[in-house]
Amino acid sequence: MAYPPAHSYTLRATLIDLDGTLLDTAPDLAFAANRARAAFGLAELPVARVALFVGKGTDRLVQRALTDDLDGQLDAGDFSRAKAVFEEHYRAVNGTRSQVFPGVAEALALLRAAGLSLACVTNKPREFTLPLLERSGLLSRLDAAVCGDEVARRKPHPDLIVAACTRLGVEPADAILIGDSANDAQAAHAGGSRSVLVETGYNEGESVHDLAHSAGVNGIFPTLLAAAQWILRPAANAAPRTHP
Repeated sequence: MAYPPAHSYTLRATLIDLDGTLLDTAPDLAFAANRARAAFGLAELPVARVALFVGKGTDRLVQRALTDDLDGQLDAGDFSRAKAVFEEHYRAVNGTRSQVFPGVAEALALLRAAGLSLACVTNKPREFTLPLLERSGLLSRLDAAVCGDEVARRKPHPDLIVAACTRLGVEPADAILIGDSANDAQAAHAGGSRSVLVETGYNEGESVHDLAHSAGVNGIFPTLLAAAQWILRPAANAAPRTHP
């Protein structure tokens, strides 16, 4: 589908989600989740199943993976034990099985060459984010990484968007977020930024195309590279649109 250009406003920064947007992290997350399940005598879940549970941060991932339910809840004692096991194994495996999506390096290079500041905005804790970005070769390509444990509220709340823009020295209205889920679209819209979404991610098992008419979503693209190319299209006389 052809979308109109991204901006007739001043575009100064691109904010980019991590899991499902920059990297396919589901294999690492599934390994750690299944080690936690094993500690409770539970059978392994397929990687694709664990991927459905990604998006609301580590705590929700642990709750969901141990109960095999998007709305699942563990009691406090079981949660504390499960999270400790998950983090132990995730710390050891983080970045060893994840894969940078094709075209990501090229996309970041294009955005950087256009003079845009770049920040990763993720619900993942900083302890896991920075090693993952470093091991994948992406950290040096970014100006900032703002993580879920550095703000009061994770996506879909706008705190990460506002914090990233503050760190980059730009107004939210002059930034656009590239993400893969409703969490990203809602956070960007609430924070005063626009967003585009990619098809590579998880979105808690729902089709990203269901978000095509959501507030603040300017377009949906197959890859990060395609999204970046669209963002950089000349737009001298084009009005931004909130949906395709």
